[in-house]
Amino acid sequence: MPAPAPPLALTMILNIQGAAFYNSFEWENIPDPTHGRVNYVDRRTSQEQNLTFANADTFILRADSTSFLNPSGPGRNSVRIRSRRAYTTHVAVFDIRHMPQGCGTWPAVWEVQGSNWPYGGEVDILEGVNDEGPNAATLHTGPGCTMPTSREGFSGVRVENNCDATVNGNVGCPVRFPSPASYGPSFNAIGGGFYAMERTPSFIKVWHWARDDASVPNEVKFGNGGGGVSPDNWGAPIALFPNNQCNINQHFGPHNIVINLTLCGDWAGSVYAQSGCPSTCVDFVNGNPQAFAQAYFDIAGVRVYEQ
Repeated sequence: MPAPAPPLALTMILNIQGAAFYNSFEWENIPDPTHGRVNYVDRRTSQEQNLTFANADTFILRADSTSFLNPSGPGRNSVRIRSRRAYTTHVAVFDIRHMPQGCGTWPAVWEVQGSNWPYGGEVDILEGVNDEGPNAATLHTGPGCTMPTSREGFSGVRVENNCDATVNGNVGCPVRFPSPASYGPSFNAIGGGFYAMERTPSFIKVWHWARDDASVPNEVKFGNGGGGVSPDNWGAPIALFPNNQCNINQHFGPHNIVINLTLCGDWAGSVYAQSGCPSTCVDFVNGNPQAFAQAYFDIAGVRVYEQ
């Protein structure tokens, strides 16, 4: 009997670090689609106000933490960036040292086809609100994409099976992560960690490793010297979204990577009180700039691989 074929390696096509973020991403100074108490600024403003900053292996993206807001004026300045390139079959690896934390925060690392949402699909890789961990990876689609009830092949907990964003208040089909270190202050306390997402016509998978996890694959941790990656060697993912009841090619178009920080809005604002946060979300954001000193991403790098 012939030996089994070795796992397929994907080739690195982008290694984004430091100042390379300014060439690889576009700044989306748009009204927040999730109705947050933010004002997404353009690239020039983000640099002038030090809301984005880059050096050799560090990219900082943060909200303003010095200004008191006029309740009738615009929201707190923040940043939303979208990759210039779009991807279908690919692997994306995110090396993140620190993510935004604090009451009112709603940070996200995700992929989406921006036109005609949700019919081009959305993949949320890292997302949460008000320091309420753990992380959940979620798909949002048009009607007709559901997930099986089986928990085989992944270690997370499937919370909802219907990915249709037009029902159930746009919950999508989240998979909740088992580790508190996957989100918020617990993530930051150990120096962050690594997220990876693989998309093929057959499935979408999401992994997470804490920074100090001995099982982090070297090709995830170190980038393999610019070489390829073989996700089949990474072990079971935390979230698995198979195509059994969801045609991936039909529901997901070419996706851009988006990294953003909003405040309050449709999710963080709606659960703000039950998260144990003070005052109301909008009043807290308006009057407590110092509370957002830890509301920043520190990203060591983003790498993208294709066949």
